[in-house]
Amino acid sequence: MEKEYPKEYKVLKKQKYHVIGKHSAIKKCRWTHNSLVKNQPCYKEKFYNLKSHRCLQMSPSVIWCTNNCLYCWRVNPEDCSFPFSDSNKIDDPDFILDGCYREWKRILSGYKPTSHDKVSWKKWNEAQDPFNIAISLSGEPTLYPKINGLIEASFKRNLKVFLVSNGTQPNVIESLTEPSQLYISLSAPNRAIYEKTCLPALRNNWDKLMRSLELLSTFKCPTVIRLTMVKDLNMCLPKEYAKIINKVEPTYIECKGYVYVGSSRKNLTLDNMPYHHEIKDFSEKLSNLTGYNILDEHKQSRVVLLSKLKKAIKFS
Repeated sequence: MEKEYPKEYKVLKKQKYHVIGKHSAIKKCRWTHNSLVKNQPCYKEKFYNLKSHRCLQMSPSVIWCTNNCLYCWRVNPEDCSFPFSDSNKIDDPDFILDGCYREWKRILSGYKPTSHDKVSWKKWNEAQDPFNIAISLSGEPTLYPKINGLIEASFKRNLKVFLVSNGTQPNVIESLTEPSQLYISLSAPNRAIYEKTCLPALRNNWDKLMRSLELLSTFKCPTVIRLTMVKDLNMCLPKEYAKIINKVEPTYIECKGYVYVGSSRKNLTLDNMPYHHEIKDFSEKLSNLTGYNILDEHKQSRVVLLSKLKKAIKFS
């Protein structure tokens, strides 16, 4: 990857991505650090019992996407198309996972209790055995042609699989191997705001997203509509969001505030980052319009969980 995309690779390395093979990467989440050092879990641990110190955050399509969302931290190449159409050039799932485990060990080596007095041996040893893989780091994972194989290979390693997609590949969603939990991002309440927020790289992405959302009802695993709320951009028109949600009926809604990091700082300002109380207020409006109850919240991550379930499904 360094040879084909030297500019992007340089930025990824500077941002502490660990590049694997031709098109994948893993990166330490700040909540992995917080969990190990401060015993502070991320919202996924609070909501679903996914241990922050045992979570691999990765992408098999790290710089390629079908949108150019204003709020995204991703490094953007000039061409959005996944470049490795030749099957011989596409890295196999087990090669990618082997790389993830190798780089995960390298990440954890900096937290060994012999040199880091705030990390317990118990937690460090637990972290050696990953529990969950979040296929969500950057880029659109369904562009990776072997995404089903990656999910299946992850299950063979006893990992829970959380997959986050922007929903612009409904043909892939339709034939997707079921993950442990499937997220589709809904970044706008209507087509006009979607095009302003997401800057689609391909035609008809809004229609494709609507089709993917319709497909959520065919999955047996828990499904999530992810709302990334950007103040003065897409954090508006709750009735229109609710209309889509009521049609789709996902297991959960995650209403999360935009964070001013990475490449998004070129497009937005700190003023676009909502406070948690604003996310909570917007979530309450959605709750009233959809019948989804607020189950939980994580103030540090500015995220609220809604569902018609009485309590969230915990993974163990």
